[in-house]
Amino acid sequence: MSISASNVAEEKNGTRPSLFRRGAGGEEQLSDMLRPLTAKENDWKIRIYSRLLDVMDLSLIGTLPEKEARSQIRELSARLLNDESATLSMEQRQLVIRTIENEVMGMGPLEPLLADKSVSDILVNGPKQVYVERRGKLEMTEVSFNDDQHLMNIIDRIVSAVGRRIDESSPMVDARLKDGSRVNAVIPPLALDGPMLSIRRFAVELLGMADLVDLGSISQEVADVLLAIVKSRINVLVSGGTGAGKTTMLNILSGFIPETERIVTIEDSAELQLQQPHVVRLETRPSNIEGKGEVTARDLVRNSLRMRPERIIVGEVRGAEALDMLQAMNTGHDGSLTTIHANTPRDALGRVENMVSMTGIQFPSKGLRTQIASAIQVVLQIERHEDGRRRLVSLQEINGMEGDIITMSELFKFERTGMDEDGNVLGSLKATGIIPSFHKQLQAKGIDLPVSVFNTHLG
Repeated sequence: MSISASNVAEEKNGTRPSLFRRGAGGEEQLSDMLRPLTAKENDWKIRIYSRLLDVMDLSLIGTLPEKEARSQIRELSARLLNDESATLSMEQRQLVIRTIENEVMGMGPLEPLLADKSVSDILVNGPKQVYVERRGKLEMTEVSFNDDQHLMNIIDRIVSAVGRRIDESSPMVDARLKDGSRVNAVIPPLALDGPMLSIRRFAVELLGMADLVDLGSISQEVADVLLAIVKSRINVLVSGGTGAGKTTMLNILSGFIPETERIVTIEDSAELQLQQPHVVRLETRPSNIEGKGEVTARDLVRNSLRMRPERIIVGEVRGAEALDMLQAMNTGHDGSLTTIHANTPRDALGRVENMVSMTGIQFPSKGLRTQIASAIQVVLQIERHEDGRRRLVSLQEINGMEGDIITMSELFKFERTGMDEDGNVLGSLKATGIIPSFHKQLQAKGIDLPVSVFNTHLG
């Protein structure tokens, strides 16, 4: 429904909700094209946007369906451009109108990046410097904000939509967009060069194990081993740095869990996309403005044990919940999965040990390491290499204890041989020749995995 003189009369009489206090010219059909504005286009955007705010009742935005609100914004913007006799082509007008629509209803200059499926991360370092990650590599974009206040308006819109606030008294916020993307914002006085915004995109297209093989992240032999590990209910710890692909690996591994099992997932920010029908999803909650109401991952892990889970998946262990996760793995919840930030499998076990110390409970070192060794059976190490590709670089089995030391055996290792002219890392994931002790466990459960999978020695 468009705005006309009779419509305006209806609005005054309260018979039709509208965003606007008065109307202006015709309507244009918008294209789906999204790109940064030129200087001329941006000048017109600022000019029309300013006039739009004068004639638009922002308090009524929430009373209309989003589709209707966007339609009225486009209509009024088009009329204002006509009134101003804007010296723009039809294509330019469409782009300016779309940008104004995004300013009011969306995320402003970031909308083109959010619409680009090849972008995995958006990093805003102040109003004039916006980076994205594509295919594992960072690149500068032409996207920019008018000034610090423009960027702050977008950040405010993001955090207010999830019931949070950001200001000088609370200058740092974690939030989640409607599509599941993770957002972190830091503003002055903590951010010295203006507001900072980081967005980790939520993967819409789910990858499978076959995709990892095609991408060269793992070999087919390792894919067969991982399938057997999950089906035989072996506890797995996925280790790697930030952005290495730990959550992607966790998603893929979880896809091998039978649909008949009850799964409980615990995350700080919901990213896992399990396809099984019997999944209970739990998410931590930060404290409110008064510092109350926080629900930690440890609270959720403890509570999950009362929910009759057959498998527990913790998106990432970061603190004291590591102890409860170990206890769960040691008390009948075999086949549990989790991730941790660490550079090597050995470092991952050391980090688990340090996290348990956060509980304040004093454990003898040997006793704690024995519990770790009996709880976790396999550690997968993921890395992101210089060429932007994410690869499994090590698959290690935990064998047990020798004195005070946890012993491990590397079953598969990425053997790097160099780089080609295009900067691609060369190498392959190969077996080391060690037959894992869990191979007998696989056989006992009727899982047929040939011993030959482990017999290809490193060259």
